[in-house]
Amino acid sequence: MTASSTNDLDITKNLENRKRAYWRANVKLMLILLCVWFVISYLCGILLVEQLNAIRIGGYKLGFWFAQQGSMYGFVVIVFIYSRRMSALDKQFGLDD
Repeated sequence: MTASSTNDLDITKNLENRKRAYWRANVKLMLILLCVWFVISYLCGILLVEQLNAIRIGGYKLGFWFAQQGSMYGFVVIVFIYSRRMSALDKQFGLDD
């Protein structure tokens, strides 16, 4: 094997490792944000609604607010967080424009 082919092999391995690391970081971020969304929409909006209804904010029961508005606001915030974190991840891996 020549030095050139060994160097090409190292570059290819490095590229594959960077692709895997990028994808792993992306999946980790998605899983974390999906867990947050699950807590906001399912737990707070459905399962814990009775306990949250004991708390009132602005005259409205907190459980009702989570069921009607909280999951939508939470989802919008999650989209913005995902966008910012992916931009940072792209810069970290040299994939930004």
